[in-house]
Amino acid sequence: MGKVHPADIAELKPKKKCCRKSTRCVRCPVVVHRMRKLDGAQMTKKQLTKALKRARAA
Repeated sequence: MGKVHPADIAELKPKKKCCRKSTRCVRCPVVVHRMRKLDGAQMTKKQLTKALKRARAA
């Protein structure tokens, strides 16, 4: 899949089932839902990157 811009993760189609590993994948339904809850329009790129890191932490 390659690198994805953190602001684009909210628009990704999540996978059907979560793998539930220690670091969740980018297309995990939990990660996509957590990123959708954030208001990415008012966040800087650095803040979005940190938010993605927190969303992927299990």
